[in-house]
Amino acid sequence: MIVAVAGGKGGVGKTTVALNLARELEAVAVDADLSTADLPQGDGPGLHEVLAGRVDPIDAVEPVGSTRVISCGRTLVGARAADVSELVPAVRRLERKSDHVVVDCPAGLARDVGTVLHCADLTVLVTTPDRSALIDAFRTRKLALDLETPVAAVVLNRSSAESERITDRVEATFQAPVIVLAERSSIEDARRVGKPVRDVRPNAAVLEAFERVARTIERCDRSGIGFGRR
Repeated sequence: MIVAVAGGKGGVGKTTVALNLARELEAVAVDADLSTADLPQGDGPGLHEVLAGRVDPIDAVEPVGSTRVISCGRTLVGARAADVSELVPAVRRLERKSDHVVVDCPAGLARDVGTVLHCADLTVLVTTPDRSALIDAFRTRKLALDLETPVAAVVLNRSSAESERITDRVEATFQAPVIVLAERSSIEDARRVGKPVRDVRPNAAVLEAFERVARTIERCDRSGIGFGRR
């Protein structure tokens, strides 16, 4: 199963959701943003080297706390050497080996995003409650559906009590379950050390939201939603 974590606007928390969802699903997290890598980096080769044909994707997987990650790299030279057409074969090879892969998509609607969405079984959209982020996320939803990739859930990040009032409207507009992710110190604590929240604050209340996203994905898996397209 390949899950794309996407959102039209940068800075909405895609990487936080991707890393923590990978932890809950016991999946490999892949940072597919070739120009602005965000997932924690290890000491070994990353996605740049995989897409340049220098490293097998299996050998690029590194532990980040209790989660397995392929980071991307932050050099312009590495980004230029990467062949984007190799992304889909690399992700599918990981899926065959690891069963579950969570891909942290680039922001926006660039070709890289469409490439990931097209090969994914399901999409999780991440947005904040502000209007511009919601509009961009809805555009990403349209792209995913155009590519026949169902939207499993929408994560409404950095939500306050006031913004939670729009949950029903967002759910109706996106036609997908909405999971509210409130801003919590536990998320910042985990982000600071580059690990999933469960590794840093195992009893944090916010873990319930990540668990809900994972359960939603698993229900889609059991019911066959999004599968059989390839």
